[in-house]
Amino acid sequence: MISLSVVLPAYNEAKNIEKTVRDALSYLERRFVDYEVIVVNDGSIDETREIIEKLSLSNPRIVLVNHPVNLGYGSALRSGFDRSSLDYIFFMDSDGQFDINDIDSFLPYLEDYDVVVGYREKRADPFIRSLNTWLYHLFIRFLFDLKINDMDCAFKMFKRSAYLTIKPIKSGGALFSVEFLIRLKKGGFTIKEAPVRHFPRRFGKQTGANIRVIMRMFKECWKLKDELRVL
Repeated sequence: MISLSVVLPAYNEAKNIEKTVRDALSYLERRFVDYEVIVVNDGSIDETREIIEKLSLSNPRIVLVNHPVNLGYGSALRSGFDRSSLDYIFFMDSDGQFDINDIDSFLPYLEDYDVVVGYREKRADPFIRSLNTWLYHLFIRFLFDLKINDMDCAFKMFKRSAYLTIKPIKSGGALFSVEFLIRLKKGGFTIKEAPVRHFPRRFGKQTGANIRVIMRMFKECWKLKDELRVL
């Protein structure tokens, strides 16, 4: 009988966002008495915002948070988390590579853990992207000693009170999930990992391999390392 805020960051997801939102609503209506779907349009230049606005007119549980310009993945998540109002927060990407029904496997752990993070049983990504992710995980483990199987898996559920305790998460880019997990661990919150399914992306393109995203991530890494030294 928990209440759940679902946060969906979206950047140029016009071909995916309506199905993602409708699938989320269908699942939530069956499982939760109180819920909301917060879609953060992170400065999309396609029709993502218009689609969300139209959907929200037909269902007051759909909330649009709009960034006039693209601020980055972490900023989109932070805006969604800050807008949330219910007991638990869950987030996943809007690109159709996850199935929200996999929350079912998380629910039994909520009684004993503050946070449940997914790890992809079998990544449905091109080889080069999977290789980049593996190297990135090695780098993060070396730099921060963070031992999480799939730290950037965009399928996580946690108590809203935990997020409020560890705020602020300062990273606005790809490092957001890493900083989030590090601060949770330092805050003493319990974390459980659970497998989730991962599907090929049907429409649009991923931005994680963009050189600007990568360079921003490295810059935020060293900044975070410095900040953690004084904590």
